[in-house]
Amino acid sequence: MIGFLRGALALSAALALFGHASAAEPYPASFVGIGLTTTDTTASGTAATLAAAPLAPGQWPQARADIAPDPDIRFGALANGMRYAIRRQTIPEGQAALRLRIDAGSLMESDDQKGLAHFLEHMAFNGSEAVPEGEMIKILERLGLAFGADTNASTGFDETIYKLDLPRTDAETVSTSLMLLRETAMNLLIAQDAVDRERGIVLSEERARDTPPYRIYKSRLAFLLKDQRLNDRYPIGDVDILRQAPASRIRDFYQAYYRPERTLLVAAGDFDVDAMEAQIIEAFDGWRVEGAAGADPDLGPVRPRGLEAKVAVEPGVQAALQMAWVRDPDLSADSSARRRSDLIKQLGFSVLNRRLSVLSRASDPPFLGAAAFVNDEFGAAETTSILANAQQGRWREALTAIETEQRRAVQHGVRQDELDREIAEFRARYRANAAGAATRRPSTLAQQILGATGRDRVVTSPAQDLAHFEAAVENLEPATVTRALQEAFQGQGPLIFLASPVPVEGGESAVIAAYETSRNAPVSEPLALSQLEWPYTAFGPPGKVAESREVTDLDTVFVRFENGVRLTIKPTRFQDDEILVAVNVGSGRQSLPKDAQSLAWATQAFTEGGLSQITAEDMERVLASRVYGARLQVSDEAFTLSGSTRPEDLDIQMQVLGAYLAEPAWRGEAFARIQAAGATIHEQYEATASGVLSRDLAGLLHSGDRRWTFPSKEEIAQAGLEDLKAQLAPPLSSAPIEVVIVGDTTVEKATDAVARTLGALPPRAEPAGPSSAAGVAFPEPTAQPPRRTHKGRADQSIGYVAWPSTDFFADPQGAREAAILGEILRLRLVEELRESQGATYSPSVNYNHSFVWAGWGYMSASVEIPPEGLEAFFRDVAEITDDLREKLVERDELERARQPRLERIARARVTNDYWLSELAGGQVDPRRLDAIRSVIPGAERVTAEDVQKAAQRILRPDAAWKIEVVPED
Repeated sequence: MIGFLRGALALSAALALFGHASAAEPYPASFVGIGLTTTDTTASGTAATLAAAPLAPGQWPQARADIAPDPDIRFGALANGMRYAIRRQTIPEGQAALRLRIDAGSLMESDDQKGLAHFLEHMAFNGSEAVPEGEMIKILERLGLAFGADTNASTGFDETIYKLDLPRTDAETVSTSLMLLRETAMNLLIAQDAVDRERGIVLSEERARDTPPYRIYKSRLAFLLKDQRLNDRYPIGDVDILRQAPASRIRDFYQAYYRPERTLLVAAGDFDVDAMEAQIIEAFDGWRVEGAAGADPDLGPVRPRGLEAKVAVEPGVQAALQMAWVRDPDLSADSSARRRSDLIKQLGFSVLNRRLSVLSRASDPPFLGAAAFVNDEFGAAETTSILANAQQGRWREALTAIETEQRRAVQHGVRQDELDREIAEFRARYRANAAGAATRRPSTLAQQILGATGRDRVVTSPAQDLAHFEAAVENLEPATVTRALQEAFQGQGPLIFLASPVPVEGGESAVIAAYETSRNAPVSEPLALSQLEWPYTAFGPPGKVAESREVTDLDTVFVRFENGVRLTIKPTRFQDDEILVAVNVGSGRQSLPKDAQSLAWATQAFTEGGLSQITAEDMERVLASRVYGARLQVSDEAFTLSGSTRPEDLDIQMQVLGAYLAEPAWRGEAFARIQAAGATIHEQYEATASGVLSRDLAGLLHSGDRRWTFPSKEEIAQAGLEDLKAQLAPPLSSAPIEVVIVGDTTVEKATDAVARTLGALPPRAEPAGPSSAAGVAFPEPTAQPPRRTHKGRADQSIGYVAWPSTDFFADPQGAREAAILGEILRLRLVEELRESQGATYSPSVNYNHSFVWAGWGYMSASVEIPPEGLEAFFRDVAEITDDLREKLVERDELERARQPRLERIARARVTNDYWLSELAGGQVDPRRLDAIRSVIPGAERVTAEDVQKAAQRILRPDAAWKIEVVPED
């Protein structure tokens, strides 16, 4: 797969697609004001810092830094220059993550190799000296690793990463996994016939990736990084080269860049460090490569530029603006001074982002959302940007707003009250990370090590990061932060990039004129923040417990308060300092009318609307030093308010959720922002086959029931806040309440926190007993697939087929048998369509047995493929399902389907998220608790005969419902 592990592609997604994310926060937190780097720059934007010399083979960044590495990680290097990092992590028990990073990606390709670094990544799964073609995935499946979820790889501009997440750390699993990574690093065959079979898969991935956001990303990068190598080395590559390149050119890249001095192996998990180190040495110490090593490429200079604009028209994108400054990259070595400088700059950008957020929440906002950030463009340049998603036809207002706020920040700087708020929020985050460090997942630890070493940074622990933060902010003055912001906006530019779904009258000239008009207007100082208090600390006399009982085998306690509120508590130590809370109200979609369009698409307006006594913006400010959340979702089972917190803030978390039930404000501005974002959402969906299917599928699978259909463009435009309130307010104000709390707490503390909030609310109705809802129908079978059309590439289409099954409680063991059948169907489709035919990148199988709707469930298979391959897809599916009905599956295939599923469940059961979901409804419906108890034993006892019976019961040709998504004529 293609991997962009830095902010650049995330930026393109935010730039081009808004969807139904929060109007106030449309940007991933991974790059909004984070990941900043600092340079001392001249007015022309030329970096004054000296580039650090490349690390020597086998050298770690700490060898030349004044920063100590994480003491819990063993850093080592082999005589051949290969590095390794080992971190023991015993929680969760028996799990581990292995990562193999090759310091080479598409930037290293020659002109006739474009796309072959990624093609080579695919060939790692297609035969080596010790593993025949087609056997690697099967070996891992027998060990319980699922292809895609636990076994994967990615190729970026400057790195290739191979990933194995081990469900067990027994000797066989660890030794086999290290053997497979060794084969990948040094012993791939890259046979011509295997390459030819893989071409269709790589080309399928190219089709799937070629979306409007991706095309905007390329246009943006070409504009910002003019004439630099990055613009000509996208990881997916050149289609003609992918179609024609001989295996020898892939092998050339392999021999030049897959070398020990470019390789890092990370191992994190529940194993003995000495034993793991010995195995790594045994596996890789003898690695030697003949021939000349590949060179690092010249990425090209940053060109001198002034004010410029670029308008990129791409149907299917959200109108968005980016105002950017470009300068030479900061290639200096890691140091305490650099980290302090980075942190100060992060604080400055957080202040600026906060101001932009306030504007987005205004009654008539100039943009849907905006963010400012600094990005390292893979060592080619450093960019400072302000990006805004604009409302349709209002790009000028958006440009004026971001230009004004940029000048306001540079001219008038940061206020002390603003800085104090950001320091408080940063401190809360650093403290939470430090408190939860001991229970980080192996995959998280491995990614953190890769993320640091990939940028030649010293790997430090959360405790070290907290100490560094406290030292950096001690006596920090606003003037220092202001200077950091001013330096960040130095460079070539400003360069203004406008992405639009329709042509822009006047083009680039109109953009520059709008910028000049804004720049000539005076800018005032920012207003001081008013003093606020959190108003929801008391809800009345604490509620009294009417009943409490323990479910011993599930380590769970059920509590019922006198007002009818039910509380389910499961204390865990899966993740230190993490508590998850879900407040499940009423019966969700069951209580909505089936003939009226659901407004679930606008539920974010509920929490964004704030509370009667405080706005959402002011709530964030007054609770800046706290860790809490508030999100509303509509499911088949409930209207769910949820949040994540830490032990010291559990009271605050419950106060926030209680206040949303007691005094929601229903402010119209929040609804208007969500509605404005939806004005072009249909065009965005219609731009790709996958977009059309994701928009329409839920409604189709429920026979047009309006509780699942996606609203039309007219329905979005005509909806009002009162419509949303009519659907949500009655259940939220009076329906039964169930609270589920899972995580690092005690029964006593959780009970007390709920008693003083939700337990103190007026009485609620008693929930109904165990039952299944009626009235939802699966669509009738289709002899000829109906068609939906998209406006994307002519070679993009999707075939989809589904068979009805039944609900879970109608036949619990039958549902488990069907799940194993679904996994086998997935194996068969991957084997036939991907491995044998090379027709598609990723065939998909899904299965669902409703816990709510009587008789409703299904199994489905789908594929992305050129339109001319649809008929063959449906024929292949029919042949596979015929075989599953007529013959018993082999034992090896049964285990390769079963083991990854069992391991996936076992791993999920040591997470708080799993129990938050699974325990919901358990007090009222004990069948749900039985389902938890029997999920693993039930899957373990599924036989080949059971699978065949499930296939005969579900995969019936006369029941199949099909659909095609094809290009418009």
